[in-house]
Amino acid sequence: MNTPPTVTAPPERFNYAQHLLTLNEGRADRAAFIDEHGSLSYGALAERVRRLAAGLRGLNLHREERVLLLMHDGTDWPVAFLGGMYAGVVPVAVNTLLTADDYAYMLEHSRAQAVLVSGALLPTLTMAMIKSDHEVRKVIVSRPQAPLHPSEVEFEAFLAAHTPADKPAPTGPDDPGFWLYSSGSTGRPKGTVHSHANPYWTSELYGKGILQLRESDVCFSAAKLFFAYGLGNGLTFPMTVGASTLLMGERPTPEATFRHWTGGVGGVKPTVFFGAPTGFAGMLAHPKLPGRDQVAMRLVSSAGEALPAEIGERFKAQYGVDIIDGIGSTEMLHIFLSNRPDRVRYGTTGWPVPGYEVELRGEDGQPVPDGEPGDLYIQGPSAAMMYWGNRVKTRETFQGGWTKSGDKYVRNEDGSYTYGGRSDDMLKVSGIYVSPFEVEATLVQHPAVLEAAVIGKEDTDGLTKTKAFVVLKAGAQASEDELKTFVKERLAPYKYPRFIEFVTELPKTATGKIQRYKLREQERS
Repeated sequence: MNTPPTVTAPPERFNYAQHLLTLNEGRADRAAFIDEHGSLSYGALAERVRRLAAGLRGLNLHREERVLLLMHDGTDWPVAFLGGMYAGVVPVAVNTLLTADDYAYMLEHSRAQAVLVSGALLPTLTMAMIKSDHEVRKVIVSRPQAPLHPSEVEFEAFLAAHTPADKPAPTGPDDPGFWLYSSGSTGRPKGTVHSHANPYWTSELYGKGILQLRESDVCFSAAKLFFAYGLGNGLTFPMTVGASTLLMGERPTPEATFRHWTGGVGGVKPTVFFGAPTGFAGMLAHPKLPGRDQVAMRLVSSAGEALPAEIGERFKAQYGVDIIDGIGSTEMLHIFLSNRPDRVRYGTTGWPVPGYEVELRGEDGQPVPDGEPGDLYIQGPSAAMMYWGNRVKTRETFQGGWTKSGDKYVRNEDGSYTYGGRSDDMLKVSGIYVSPFEVEATLVQHPAVLEAAVIGKEDTDGLTKTKAFVVLKAGAQASEDELKTFVKERLAPYKYPRFIEFVTELPKTATGKIQRYKLREQERS
């Protein structure tokens, strides 16, 4: 492993929650987290984490048993997450936008012994528990919105009833620390098991090594804490350097994001913003986009899907700050391939993060030469341990020391990498690979286009051609022929979309990734 020499491995006895609390012992009065209800200092955070750990132990939970964490972003979320890890139990952080059926599956799959839930989400959880045969010992409710059942307890009352634990569980760096469910494009989500050491590595190698976050920073992430991307952005990275984090419970609409950018929540303006390409496109097209003098951003990051060069360039023209685009995954916990604050090449995902090795392989499993598309494999210290209860998928993804990402990439002469789409999204047109992303990134350069998604569609001869689904900007107009000509003038002729369909919106995951498989299903139906 090509680990930077300045980063030492965690010791044999290592509890990640304790690690973060120890790092911040000298910052008791500094704000750790700020939400619409107020702020939580590092000193208060440490006490609440230890109280929650004591409470979970009081429920007779054992080491490595799971607790479901179904909460909106706010100051109670890091208490719940770190309190579980401090106690040696395993928090399972789940998406707050799912259905009762999804949560019933996750309860049964994880065999969660307790649930920490936001009051607004309690009705959905209750429905999930009715649907499931699995029983939990206690439901702990943050900010309840109605009287609670005897089997439920209010979060504050639960903390107040317990004396802070005096020491953490004696875990090691390779012990299970937490789960995240991967947002797979098809089928049930996979329970991805991460160790106590994994967030240590992502914080050291990317948060400090690439982004070079500072204690004086205020971090704000559009991606929620239950996502791997958001967990690093909003919890593990800022806590590693003693920075503050602005948390937003509501959806990251442009209006809500702008309110947080301009100091409308907690009276602080973020210096570091973490977003995604779809969000940046929507914000740049918004009529109330704040001016440069209204914000305090010094660093901006993007992940979730590849960033079109045009969006990065427009954002920099607006704010004088580059967007640092990178790619990570639930399986690797955070970003392993990235541009740098001092080295940005728009249209690429940048260079391997020191500490990670990247390899592109062809269909025969052998490395491909520069300039040719290949499947992306990663080797690094933050790889997940397994998919819980899914040996087949585990073996498909985690191959020896390597993790297969499911992405197609091309390595450029300067060592940077250009995204080619998901492996199952790549199209072969006239026997040549076509990247849906390349066509999409070209379409969105047209002044009338807000978003675009490209899939393969069989023509009357049964041959695969490209079809684009296009969302126009409000009040804008463009014809099918106009957009086809626009792409032809900028890409190889075989790449232009033979079919174009104008739509009002595109199907997306909760992270904002375009769900091309739904568009393919729509075409087949």
